Amino acid sequence: MKTVLTAALAAGLLAAAGAGHAQTDPLQLRSWAAACASCHGTNGHAQPGMESLAGGNKDDMLKKLMDFKSGAKPATIMHQLAKGYSDEQLAAIVGWFAAQKK
Repeated sequence: MKTVLTAALAAGLLAAAGAGHAQTDPLQLRSWAAACASCHGTNGHAQPGMESLAGGNKDDMLKKLMDFKSGAKPATIMHQLAKGYSDEQLAAIVGWFAAQKK
């Protein structure tokens, strides 16, 4: 019994330790990206007057988001939205938009 309990505990600790490096669930990622649709359009294809994200440069988009999050880049709403995600989540969202066709 003790061996089973120790093995289960070890497995749980390993799973928790690796969670930060785990691949983001594609449905979760798409859900996060969908939250951007009201301003940046479905799948990042914005209407005229708004910034399209589809096919954008990952590094540039991530820098903007991190600047919004830190307050280095002024915004009306993006600074609040960016603070709702971890740095890893923002990187995943940016990667999703960058992978979309322009």
